[in-house]
Amino acid sequence: MDHRTIQEQKGLSLSNLLVWSGILALIAILGMKLVPVYMEYSSIKKNLAAIVKETDLLSTDPNHIRLSFNKRAQIDNIQSIRGQDIKIDKENGRIVLSAKYTTKIPLISNLSLDIDFEALSE
Repeated sequence: MDHRTIQEQKGLSLSNLLVWSGILALIAILGMKLVPVYMEYSSIKKNLAAIVKETDLLSTDPNHIRLSFNKRAQIDNIQSIRGQDIKIDKENGRIVLSAKYTTKIPLISNLSLDIDFEALSE
């Protein structure tokens, strides 16, 4: 027969279990709201880099570049920016595409999170 005292017993009480469950639930909800935003940012960067690779320096028509981005954005379901939001620069003999945008994520009630992104084609 095992005679253990109360001081030797270890475990998690119901109140601690509820607190940790609430904390994990909040982290999971925050993650589910943030992951799609960062996936879209990654997709924007990938598309900007792909457009720069396929575009020649001599045939750089800004309308062609913006149209190409709009087509790619429709395929990848990018809704934060459009082709008109892309800034087109020429630096050191190459094209650099960039886009700055802000995403607002509603969290709870009147609490929201604003995230500023700057995607570059480099």
